[in-house]
Amino acid sequence: MRTLIKSTLLLLFMMPMSFFAQSTISGIITERDTGMPIPGANVVIKGTTNGTTTNFDGEYTLDGVNLDDVIVVSYLGFASQEIPFTGQQTINVQLQPDTAVLEEVVLIGYGSTRRQDATGAVEQISTEDFNRGAIVSPEQLIAGKSAGVRITSGNGAPGGGAQIRIRGGSSLSANNDPLIVVDGLPLDQRGVQGVRNQLNAINPNEIEDFVVLKDASATAIYGSRASNGVILITTKKGKRGADLTFEYDLKASVGTVTDYVDVLDAAQFRNIIETTEGTDLGLLGESDTDWQDEIYQTAVGAIHNFTVAQGFENFYYRINYNNTSQTGVLKTDLYERNALNIALNTDLLDNDLKLTLTTKASIDANHFAEQGAIGAAVGFDPTQSVYDATSPFGGFFEFRNANDEALQQATRNPLALLLQRDAEGETKRVISNFNVDYRIPLIEDLRFNLNAGVDYAENDGFSFVPTTAATVIQDIPNQEIYGGFNRNTLLDFYFNYKPYLEAISTNVDLTAGHSFQEFYSTSKSRFTENNVWVERDRSINRNALESYFARASFDILDRYLISASYRMDGSSRFSEKNRWSSFPALSVGWKINNEAFLKDSNTFSELKLRAGYGVTGNQEIGPNYGYINVYTPSAAGASYQFGDRFYRTLRPEEFDADLRWEELQTYNVGLDFGFFSNRFTGSVDAYHRTTDGLLAQVPVPAGSNLSDQLVTNVGETVSKGLEIGLNAGVVRTDKLDWNVNYNITFEDLEITRLDLGNNPGFFIPQGGISGGVGNTIQLWKKGIDPTTFFVYRQVYDQDGQPIEGAYVDVNGDNVITEADRQPYKKGRPDFFMGLTNNFTYKDFDFSFTFRGSFGGYMYNNTQSSTGFRTAGTVTPEAYYSNFNANVLETNFRNSQFFSDYYVRSADFVKLDNVSVGYLIPGEKVDFRASLTATNILTITDYEGLDPEIAGGIDNNFYPRPRTFVLGLNLQF
Repeated sequence: MRTLIKSTLLLLFMMPMSFFAQSTISGIITERDTGMPIPGANVVIKGTTNGTTTNFDGEYTLDGVNLDDVIVVSYLGFASQEIPFTGQQTINVQLQPDTAVLEEVVLIGYGSTRRQDATGAVEQISTEDFNRGAIVSPEQLIAGKSAGVRITSGNGAPGGGAQIRIRGGSSLSANNDPLIVVDGLPLDQRGVQGVRNQLNAINPNEIEDFVVLKDASATAIYGSRASNGVILITTKKGKRGADLTFEYDLKASVGTVTDYVDVLDAAQFRNIIETTEGTDLGLLGESDTDWQDEIYQTAVGAIHNFTVAQGFENFYYRINYNNTSQTGVLKTDLYERNALNIALNTDLLDNDLKLTLTTKASIDANHFAEQGAIGAAVGFDPTQSVYDATSPFGGFFEFRNANDEALQQATRNPLALLLQRDAEGETKRVISNFNVDYRIPLIEDLRFNLNAGVDYAENDGFSFVPTTAATVIQDIPNQEIYGGFNRNTLLDFYFNYKPYLEAISTNVDLTAGHSFQEFYSTSKSRFTENNVWVERDRSINRNALESYFARASFDILDRYLISASYRMDGSSRFSEKNRWSSFPALSVGWKINNEAFLKDSNTFSELKLRAGYGVTGNQEIGPNYGYINVYTPSAAGASYQFGDRFYRTLRPEEFDADLRWEELQTYNVGLDFGFFSNRFTGSVDAYHRTTDGLLAQVPVPAGSNLSDQLVTNVGETVSKGLEIGLNAGVVRTDKLDWNVNYNITFEDLEITRLDLGNNPGFFIPQGGISGGVGNTIQLWKKGIDPTTFFVYRQVYDQDGQPIEGAYVDVNGDNVITEADRQPYKKGRPDFFMGLTNNFTYKDFDFSFTFRGSFGGYMYNNTQSSTGFRTAGTVTPEAYYSNFNANVLETNFRNSQFFSDYYVRSADFVKLDNVSVGYLIPGEKVDFRASLTATNILTITDYEGLDPEIAGGIDNNFYPRPRTFVLGLNLQF
C-alpha cells in the first residue's frame, strides 16, 4: 500500500514537471542562396500534427516542443530539413533549393540527359502542364504550351487532327510535319489510311510527357526526317513496388456551334432577287429556312478510362482500357475508339537487364459526314423548304425540271447530303515496342539498348448513296468499298558508355548505333457502275531507311558542355548516287552559374549559355520512286481495244533522275536562366535556318518530261526566329501553389531561290479558291513568304467603300492586267504566344490557357465566292443560290476574286481552356470532380467564322465547337 501511495505521489509530481519541460521555440526561415525570408514555410514536430507556418517575414513561433523532438522545416521547391530539439530557444533555418528540377532527366534522341546538361533547344511538357478537357487528339494537350510550336486544329470534326508546326516548317511541297516518336518507335510521317488523325491511336490519358526537340543540334541524330523538329512521346508505365491501384476516369462533354457564316436570310434574299434585273421571282419558295441551323446539332461525347497498375520487386505493369465516343456538331458525324494500352516492365540480373514492352491496340470506328453539306448550307436558297411531299428524292426538296429530274448544276439540299449518305470506316491498329536495356557487367558504365517496334493498321470501309438521292445520276457510282493496310517496322540498337574521367573532372557520354525501318502499305477500292462492281484502284507503296548514328557529349568541370552527333542515312527513295547523306551536328554549353564568380550568387540559381549548329534533311517527297521511270496501269474503263479484247494501258510517270534530299543547316543560340532558387525560370532561343535543295512540285516546259508538273529540287528558303519561354512560381507552399507560364515566338520565312533557270520573275501559283475554275490566290516567289497572297490593290471611294472593278495600275500602263497583281500580306503570323495559369489550393485546382496570334492575314473566300449579285442569280439552270451578307456592304454585281479587299487581318486572342476541380481524399477512395470549358472566347476583328485556319484561306470551314466537360475520377 505504501508503495502504491509513493508511486502515485511520484506520478503526480512528474506530471507538472513534464508540462513545464515543454518549450516554445521561434526563428526565421530564409533561402540559403538569397537570404530572403520564406513566407508560408511549414514548421512541424515530426510524427505529429503540431506545427505552424511562417509569416510574411519568414518568422515563426512553435509551442509544445519536448526534448528529443525533431523539427521538420519544409517548403515547396526546397529540400526539407530536420533539426533535433536539444533545448535551444531559437532555431533559424536556411533552406536549400531542391536540385531535383536541375537533375531532371529528359529524353533526347537515342538516350537521355540531365536537363541542366542539354545543349540543344529541348523542352519537356509533362502531365501537370497539359490542357484539360475531353481531349481525343494527343497534340491538343500541348497547344499553346511551348515557344516555337504552333498547333492548329484542322477543323471541328470529332477526332480530327491538327497541323503541328515547329519553327514554322521548312519545305514547300514536301512534308512539314515533325517526326513523332512514340516510346522509341518513329511513326510514318505520311500517316495511316482510313483515320482522321494517326495520333488518335495514342490515348491522351496514357501520355506521361512530350519532349520537343527544336533545333538541328538536338534533332540531327534523326537525320533525314528531322528538318521539321521531333516530338518524343512517352506513355505511362507502372512503378516498382507500387500497391495495386484501380482508377476510373470519365469525361462527359457537350459541344455547340457558336457562330454561323453570315448569309442572307429569306427576307433579305427575296429582296435582292426582286431588285436584280432579269430574275424570275417564280423560282423562289415560300419558306424561311436557316440551312446552317438544319445541318448542325449539339454534339455529345464521353471518354471512359479504366486503369489498373501494380508493382512487385522485379516486375511492374500498367493496363488501361479506353472507350471514346463523340458525335460531331455536323449531323451524322461520329467518332468512336476502343483502345487497350499495356505497359509491362521487368528488371532482371540485379537490375542490370531491363525489359519493357508497350502495346497500344485500338479500333477506330467512324461515320463520316458529307462535309460538302457545309458549303451547300451556306449557298442554298433560304426561301425553299427542307422537305417536299412531291419530291422523288426521298422527300427532300431538290431543284428539278419538268420531268422531275434533278438540275445537275444546282446546289444540293444540305440535309439530304447528310442523311442520304452512309459512309463508314474502321481501322484496327497495333503500335507495339519491345525494349531491352542491358548494363554490360564486364565494362562499367557500358549499356546496350535494343529497340524492336511495329505499327500495323488494317482499314476497311464503304460509302453508299441510294438511287433516291439527287446526287446519283447515270454512270456515277453510288456505292464504294475500300480497304488496305499499313505496316511500319523498326529495329535499332545502340551502345551507350557513360564514364567519369576523374583526372580531367569530365563526365563522358558516348553513343553509337544502327537503325533500319521499313514502311509498306497497300490500298484498293471498288465501286459499282451500272450495277457491276469495278475495281477503281489498287496500289502498293514501299520504302525503307537504313541509318548509322553516333553522339559524344562531355561535361567538363560541371561547367563546360560539348556535344557532337553524326548520322548517315540511306533512303530507297533516291538513286544510288544520291541515296546516302550525312547529317552532322555540334553544340556547346556554358553553365555560368557554376563558375566561381556566380557560385554563391543570391540571385542566379541557373544560368546556361548554349550554341549549336546542325544539318538535317527531308525525304518526305511524296513519290517513293521519283528518280526512276515508273509505269502506272490505266484506270478501269480506260482500255485499248485490240481485236475483240480490251487491254488496260500503261502510263509513264514523270521522274527526276537527280532527285535528292532537302538539306537544312541551322544555327541556334540559347540562354537558360533561373532566379531565386528557380522561382523564376526561362529560356531564350534565336535561330537561323537555310533549306537547300528545296523540294517542290513545279511546272516544267512541255515535252521536257512526261508531265507538265514535276517534283524536283528547285530552290532555297531562309527562316529566322526568336523564342522566349518564361515560368514563374508565384506562390509555393504546401497548401498553395500558383504557377504561370508565358511563351512568345517570332518567325520569319522567305523563299530566297525558286527557279529552274534564271528567270527573276518566275513564280508558282498556289492556294486554290472557290469560285471559277482553277483560280488561285497565293504564290511562291523569290523574296516573299510562301503564304503570301497575290491580289490586285483595291481602290476605295471617299466613304471608304470599295469601287467595283477599280484597282491600282501598278505598272502605270493605264490598263489593269495580270501584271498589276501584286504580292500582298501573308497567311503566316509574325508572332504568336501562349499564357497558362495553374493554381492549386489544398484540394482545389484552377487553370486556364490563352493563345494569341498576330500579324497573319486570312483570305475570306466565303465572302468573295458569293458576295456579289450574279453569284446567285446568273446560274446555268433555273435555280438561285444564296449570297454572303457582305454583298449588302459592297453591292458588287460581279466577282472580284482577286481584290485585296478580301484579305483581312486574322489577329486573335483565344481563351482556349478553363478548368476547375476539387479532390476529396478518402481512406480507400480518392474522388475528384472537375468542370472544363474549351474554345470559350475569341477576341478578333476578323469577320469570318474563325480567324485560325491553317493556310490562310477561309472557305467552307467545319466550325470548332464550344465544349463543356464534366470530369469524374475515382482512384482506389
